[in-house]
Amino acid sequence: MMVTVTDAHRNPKSAAELVEQLKHSGALDELFSKIDTGEVELTGDGGLVPALIKETLERGLQAEMTSHLGYGPGDRDAKATANSRNGSYAKTVASEAGDVEIAVPRDRDGSFTPRLVPKGSRRLGGLDDMIISLYAGGMTFRDIQHHLVSTIGTELSHETIANITDAVLDAVLEWQNRPLEEFYPVIYLDAIRVKVRDNGHVRSKAAHIAVGVDMDGIKRVLGIWVQNTEGASFWAHVCAELANRGIRDVLIVCCDGLTGLPEAIEATWPNSLVQTCVVHLIRAANRFVAYGDRKAVSRELKAIYTAANEDTARQALTEFAASSLGEKYPSAVAVWENAWDRFVPFLAFPPALRRVIYTTNAIESLNYQLRKVTKNRSQFPTDDSVVKLLWLAICNIEDKRARERAKERGTTGKRKASGRLVEGQVTTNWKQAPAQLAVAYPDRINRYL
Repeated sequence: MMVTVTDAHRNPKSAAELVEQLKHSGALDELFSKIDTGEVELTGDGGLVPALIKETLERGLQAEMTSHLGYGPGDRDAKATANSRNGSYAKTVASEAGDVEIAVPRDRDGSFTPRLVPKGSRRLGGLDDMIISLYAGGMTFRDIQHHLVSTIGTELSHETIANITDAVLDAVLEWQNRPLEEFYPVIYLDAIRVKVRDNGHVRSKAAHIAVGVDMDGIKRVLGIWVQNTEGASFWAHVCAELANRGIRDVLIVCCDGLTGLPEAIEATWPNSLVQTCVVHLIRAANRFVAYGDRKAVSRELKAIYTAANEDTARQALTEFAASSLGEKYPSAVAVWENAWDRFVPFLAFPPALRRVIYTTNAIESLNYQLRKVTKNRSQFPTDDSVVKLLWLAICNIEDKRARERAKERGTTGKRKASGRLVEGQVTTNWKQAPAQLAVAYPDRINRYL
């Protein structure tokens, strides 16, 4: 049975079967022997794979020309048009296996438009995907240039790589402006710092990130915004934009203790409960604590945020302030006293719901992964380039973890693959949360159940 290149592409299993047949027939033995001895290189200039790509492309282009003219090479009897073949021209295209020089056929009247290698195209499709994947993984343009030259012998300019990655900007813009659901029980807000070139100066800016939890407990990254500083006024702008994209009500907004942030949130969603992240409070309380005392201080503070109610929590704070550690570190006591009004609301909820809202860890884990991607860059050229990279990084991390889970699907024993980073993951301890929220906010949540 004859298997064409097109058939093999459409049916990878058929291609694998064909290779297996050739291997068993011994037809590949001589080729493998030359590869083993180094007589034949697989990739790079003069490599086997680029040569196969060249032959495949040229054969496909000749087939396209035959279809365009209506007759094959030398088949004059079947010619039914005044147009005819007019030789070919050389063209070098970059591929995942290296640069490939091909002969592109042309016709007399110039009406032939190849689809396999379109006019003006200097790269085969898979190379663009490779470059975007490398960029999303944290490599800079210079790193990508070096990687392509050293691995597949393809040299692309800085501008070309930038244009390839910019091709996703439309998708980023569509994602950033997509409509959102009307109601989110919980939204987490946080920011990371990045360096961006702005009017000839490199400035430290804040990339603001919002993660929402829908009624099914599924987390969604709602958007990424870049601004000079992480200020309450800009968070007010972020909340207003989220409202303009469809969010009408939010029960609980979990954030750090930034001054003015609760008021900025309540300006958009006046009925929302703003919960200060307990983990941020613990970190702030330990800021001026000696390293050797931090475990002891954190252990004492646990009695405050695990208290049954506000009165018990206040008593625990008073006891800590009167203890030797409290007297030694009055700044730790002051942190909790200053944030008390924004800390105590979550004490009114039962334990299962507390575990959902007491910390911004859901977004902190995301930020940790994003910092690993941004740390290779001393600076970004524009704000848009920051959003582009962070969006690609999120997609890349989610895809990688999805592949890991797919590999382990159906296997026995304990799974090792990580769960989803954020997007699409069900919030921990969510099963009991909707019922408890319905008791706490019956008028606002029942209509969405």
